[in-house]
Amino acid sequence: MSTIQTQASYGIIGGTGVYQPDLLEQPKQHSIATPYGDVSLHIGRLQGKTVAFMPRHGKGHAVPPHKVNYRANIWALRSIGVQQILATAAVGSLHAGLQPGSLVLVDQFIDFTKQRPVTFFEGEQGVVHIDMTDPYCGRLRGEVSKAADCLGIVLQASGTYVCTEGPRFETPAEIRMFAGFGGDVVGMTSVPEVVLAKEQEMCYATVAMVTNYCAGISKEALTHREVMEVMQANVANVRELFYQVIEDSSGERTCQCPHALHELGSLAK
Repeated sequence: MSTIQTQASYGIIGGTGVYQPDLLEQPKQHSIATPYGDVSLHIGRLQGKTVAFMPRHGKGHAVPPHKVNYRANIWALRSIGVQQILATAAVGSLHAGLQPGSLVLVDQFIDFTKQRPVTFFEGEQGVVHIDMTDPYCGRLRGEVSKAADCLGIVLQASGTYVCTEGPRFETPAEIRMFAGFGGDVVGMTSVPEVVLAKEQEMCYATVAMVTNYCAGISKEALTHREVMEVMQANVANVRELFYQVIEDSSGERTCQCPHALHELGSLAK
């Protein structure tokens, strides 16, 4: 493992089932020190551009969702120059019409987490009430949607992600409530990751991979093995999609993400 020297403009955060940096050319592992702990990631080339890859749950899915060091992960990516993040997430479907195997480009979230650090700003630098009108960067989502159309990959262009604390799966009663609140999919990792990315003035988009129906929708009991089997079937599509987005990207950010902290002075360069 080496000390970081290379800068990267793009970052990929791999969720459940997406652990290896094999989507990058000549990936090299680096250790990055942050105020929240050390982070291990890989940096390599993808479509002629320098890209960082980070497995959210660590090597071999060793870290459960409520224990992920989200602040360290986002800080580490920002410290090496990453401005745009493409993330994956395994989710359950809240609707019978949204079948396992579907891909959803989420655009909103509802937060049901309970005990996670949710901000970089604890008062020392002032209180920041970050705007969440467009939590998942609309410009970057547009690029992902365009790439999906180009590749013929079926992608639901919007959806609301309900984030729960985990690591347990949800009860049927909770699922009925989440659906009634307007949720489309349920996962355990998007919050606070998306919020922290916004606080660092980074563009962030998530492609959610539906692995199963939530409890009470399907008559079959949910198992982690079921999640993994469906996930693996989708990994190739998501890899191809991210390839296309990064290849087509000019790197120009015309969205409001680089100005999210205008009240404190922009961090973005």
